[in-house]
Amino acid sequence: MAAVKVWSYYSARVLGGWGPLLCIALGSLVALLMPMVGVEDQCCASLRGIAQLRCQLWGSPQQHPAVQSTSLTVPFTALDVLPQRPKPTKEMELEAKAALQLAQEMKKLGKREKAHKLLVHALSMNPDFVDALTELGTILEEEKDVVQADHLYTKALAISPCNERALVSRDRTLPLVEEIDQRYFSIIDSKVRQLMSIPKGNSAFRRVMEETYYHHIYHTVAIEGSTLTLSEIRHIIETRYAVPGKSLQEQNEAIGVDAAMKYINTTLLSRSGAIAVNDILEIHRRVLGYVDPVEGGRLRTNQVFVGHHIPPHPRDLQRHMQELVQWLNSDEALQLHPVEYAALAHYKLVYIHPFVDGNGRTSRLLMNLVLMQARYPPITIRKEQRAEYYAALDTANEGDVRPFIRFIAKCTEITLDTLLISTTEHAVGLPGAGQDQTCFDCKQTIPFHN
Repeated sequence: MAAVKVWSYYSARVLGGWGPLLCIALGSLVALLMPMVGVEDQCCASLRGIAQLRCQLWGSPQQHPAVQSTSLTVPFTALDVLPQRPKPTKEMELEAKAALQLAQEMKKLGKREKAHKLLVHALSMNPDFVDALTELGTILEEEKDVVQADHLYTKALAISPCNERALVSRDRTLPLVEEIDQRYFSIIDSKVRQLMSIPKGNSAFRRVMEETYYHHIYHTVAIEGSTLTLSEIRHIIETRYAVPGKSLQEQNEAIGVDAAMKYINTTLLSRSGAIAVNDILEIHRRVLGYVDPVEGGRLRTNQVFVGHHIPPHPRDLQRHMQELVQWLNSDEALQLHPVEYAALAHYKLVYIHPFVDGNGRTSRLLMNLVLMQARYPPITIRKEQRAEYYAALDTANEGDVRPFIRFIAKCTEITLDTLLISTTEHAVGLPGAGQDQTCFDCKQTIPFHN
């Protein structure tokens, strides 16, 4: 008993009153760990558990940044910082919920087409209705449209990062979509190798590249609203004479793009080294040099608004441009597929929107600079693709840049197909010496008479 009393006395002196607190802490730890017994196996076996655990570890951001980073991952632009985007009314939200409930009932009855239409209607009432996005994504996934389903899951997560169903669904579709994209890149690579096998002295190749040069100027200014025709642009570039009846601004825009393309071909492509901010400024200086020499090659000094997109504030432009060139020259970017690298370079520059005017033209030229450095041909975004082009940019601003990358990949393939078709030599069948001899493998283009 004496020994017990001595131990109690010294333990109280040593612990200094911390004993009860340690007991409480140990008890709390045991209480926390007890419910976890057996849960680990379930988490490893269940994709749902992994997704939720990841969300709990990373947390849900309470506020989205008003200014996006120019890193590879493009975060979602919060809708509350875009006042020009109309928000759904209470009645529209209720109608969207009712349409979702009815769509779920139609799906249970096997009426998938009606369920699809009801979900589209729900999203037209409330485009940011997360439950409708995930439900429609599920239907599209079951219909084997994995790419669009993955896009809807991504949009749902941009709005609600910890949505359990969207997390699980996107973890399921993301590897499949990445595999599809890589297969498409492989097809493009094979066509690039086929094009590179054509001798540079090939007369057809030289001719089509010259025509492509003028086509690029025509389409890149036509996207901006120019009314000049292809023949008028060629006349302006070759003769430097004005075209009657057309504005001098439109003609100077075409001359500016021509000057920027020549600068890229003669200076930037022949030079080794990293892309610098000054290179982008020099491209823009030529793009705008004949229209607005004061603003050419100069970062804007006022805030601009581009549709629903609010570019960074002028005081942050220098920092964003430095981040952009750091990314352009980083190992992370250089290890990407050239088409993906070029598309992201285009998007990041047009997102920053560093100039008063000429941002789109400069971004498309930067994209082609990146492609040509990778020994790809410069591509053309045609004016007929304008609506699709801007829709893909809007989708990227909402958080998913992959549709824009796929759009640029499609433009790359169209350009490659045009070049390959134009440089392919087609055999001309001639009649043989005998009357009964015919050419079954080629087309007879010269009539033969006995």
